[in-house]
Amino acid sequence: MTSTPALVAPSAGAAFEARTVEHRDLRDDDVLIDIKFAGICHSDIHQVREEWGSAIFPMVPGHEIAGVVSAVGDGVTRHRVGDRVGVGCMVDSCGECEFCKNGEEQFCAKGAVMTYNGRGYDGEETKGGYAQQVVVSERFAVKIPDGIDLDVAAPLLCAGVTVWSPLKRWGAGPGRKVAVIGFGGLGHMAVKLAAALGAEVSVLSRTDAKKDDGAALGATAYHATSEPGVLRELKGSFDLIINTVSADLPMQTYISLLRPLGVIANVGLPTSNYEFAPGAVVGGSRVVAGSNIGGIPATQEMLDFCAEHGIGATIETISADQVDEAYERVVAGDVRYRFVIDTSTIAVSA
Repeated sequence: MTSTPALVAPSAGAAFEARTVEHRDLRDDDVLIDIKFAGICHSDIHQVREEWGSAIFPMVPGHEIAGVVSAVGDGVTRHRVGDRVGVGCMVDSCGECEFCKNGEEQFCAKGAVMTYNGRGYDGEETKGGYAQQVVVSERFAVKIPDGIDLDVAAPLLCAGVTVWSPLKRWGAGPGRKVAVIGFGGLGHMAVKLAAALGAEVSVLSRTDAKKDDGAALGATAYHATSEPGVLRELKGSFDLIINTVSADLPMQTYISLLRPLGVIANVGLPTSNYEFAPGAVVGGSRVVAGSNIGGIPATQEMLDFCAEHGIGATIETISADQVDEAYERVVAGDVRYRFVIDTSTIAVSA
């Protein structure tokens, strides 16, 4: 095994510590990646604080990873030393089940191996991107095209593909009216991607504080949902709604914003169940859907699309000693729109 500097959460809710952690020696199909940037996803916070159940500590979070290949195993054919690559939420899957063969590795019948707070098929704990290096199977390292800088590419590996998947599945494009609930890390990417796909995009946010940003990123309309009567006036307006928030929403009200045959795709995970009457969906043949991340082919497709259209995340770059503060700011909604860690700033004391 070899070692790398990393930011480690020693226990649930504890402050991060800079430590040296070990990663496995290269297997035949592995690549070693020198991590340059790691995005902070809200799910990192949930897991570090054990808000989603029991977690594995000490933990190195991070599944929005952008870096450069620095070594390859003897059997690697997809990547070479020097390639710019990214790693998202998964680092392994069986590769043999119907889902893996169809490029939907997130649904692996054996269970996909998560990038951190998980265990590989060998039983070893996985360590994520808040580090200077990571080792993964070559199948789970995707190429970052030259048209995207590594810092703004990092959040695409989770936030980007998470909204790309429902946008593609439900046909966002010319002639389609798309609304995005929430205008944060996921929401701002949904706006950029939906607009680039040719859809007419509206933002549904609690206040109009980010209205100018919405327009700058491609939205043609921006609605402050806390204002009286706004949602009522929007009934029957949209073909597709991407719900990016984890707040408890009055789902029946939002379903009413759909046109007949419309879809509301939920990518957030609220703490309470959604409630709506069957008639809310039956009458207009509407769909209430959920959407997971995306498989490796979808992730590569999204990155290639972003490079073609000049799209990257809108970020605030921070140093390693600012991560604890950044977590508090994410919870408070005080980030435009994704924090990205410059991993070169992780310094382990002698």
